[in-house]
Amino acid sequence: MDAKPVVGIVMGSDSDLPIMREAAETLKQFGVPWEMTVASAHRSPDRAGLYAASARERGLKVVIAGAGWAAHLAGVLAAGTTLPVIGVPLASSPLNGLDALLSTVQMPPGVPVAVMALGGARNAALLAVQILALSDEHLAEKLLSWKDEMARGVAEKAAKVEL
Repeated sequence: MDAKPVVGIVMGSDSDLPIMREAAETLKQFGVPWEMTVASAHRSPDRAGLYAASARERGLKVVIAGAGWAAHLAGVLAAGTTLPVIGVPLASSPLNGLDALLSTVQMPPGVPVAVMALGGARNAALLAVQILALSDEHLAEKLLSWKDEMARGVAEKAAKVEL
């Protein structure tokens, strides 16, 4: 993307890319510029901390963080920035994501993280778009059109199955 990124997509490992790519594709659909990187809360805590601390000054407005196991990447990033952080727990551990879900959703008071369902990168991007649309009327109009299109799709499917 040529425009300066306003959404950061961070994942704990490159093995998370197949899921987190859905966030990038959704942001692209709405014309929202994004950046993507890998930073591990535990294997590269300095990198994760620097990313969070510099996010606002680099022009980001929302951060999406995806991680598996009990990595807690979203919480680490939220602790280091005042930007909204959206967590995407990933089902990559022997516990099938329960550990990732609990470590992302159980934040202490004062460090909020919005949490999506397991593997919910697309919804994370949609929430980021909704946050950005609060101050961007053009983006708000795109969201309305997208929701109208989604409703039309449901009506078409209903017409096919109704007797």
